[in-house]
Amino acid sequence: MELRHLRYFAAVVSEGSLSRAADRLHITQPSLSRQIRQLEREVGAKLLDRSASGTKVTDAGAALHHHALVLLRLADATTGMVRSAINPASEAVHMGIPQGIADGWLLRLLAVLETQVPRATVAFTETSSADQLTMLREGRLDLGIVREHPTAELNGGHLFDTPLGIALRPGHHLADQPACRLGDLDALRVLAHGRGQVPVVGDRLVIAAHDAGAVPHWHFAQFSEHALACAEAAKADAVLLIEHSARRLLPQWPWRPLTEPEVPLFTWLAWPTETRVVVRDVAQVVIDYSREEGSH
Repeated sequence: MELRHLRYFAAVVSEGSLSRAADRLHITQPSLSRQIRQLEREVGAKLLDRSASGTKVTDAGAALHHHALVLLRLADATTGMVRSAINPASEAVHMGIPQGIADGWLLRLLAVLETQVPRATVAFTETSSADQLTMLREGRLDLGIVREHPTAELNGGHLFDTPLGIALRPGHHLADQPACRLGDLDALRVLAHGRGQVPVVGDRLVIAAHDAGAVPHWHFAQFSEHALACAEAAKADAVLLIEHSARRLLPQWPWRPLTEPEVPLFTWLAWPTETRVVVRDVAQVVIDYSREEGSH
């Protein structure tokens, strides 16, 4: 098994399409298909299901994809280690990240930073947006990826918007629809993140639901890994989450995007107005990377 096969496979999973992955890799689609088939022969399992609507990863492919990202991350880090040996001068950059950011997105970001800002040694701290903003003001973080517009004393750059949706209790009739209108939540028990995790979304939701003529029974709570237990404790009919978090935390609960109106989750990068050059350089790379990659 060669690293290039893993890179090709990871690109197909990321793009959800052989043709788009081939364009991104600057190779022909037939060549990419051959490489994927060779990888499937080597691992002895089908990794992708191909259809007219696109390419989906199989269970075996999902397992390989997780390990492939780790291996590629380690391989890419080798270049940085060599550069560090040649030029040992490096600067630590501490970056906060919220729950719900996909590991693949973060791993690809690290690889880009190692290439474009090799003198920066990035360390992640996972915590809520509210905690990140406090840590930024106190000088305990250099950068923070937050779910709200940074306050006036901080610099901010918009990264991406992620559609919010509803994870529905298994068997709920709304799961038969491709999307869920906000008005459909009337009288439902809905679990949502509290202000400490996503400070702005709760207020926007209550107002938007009221405008849509819906009065859900909101249950705001702090939760991340124990979403299912919190949902059961609240006897929730639905849980408000982005798709990535719903698939990970509530895999048995069908997820449907919220529409009429859509309620996006905004993601920003924040950093102090007075900071080191290396922090500003890292910030610019993160912003540029997010514009190219989105939230995938």
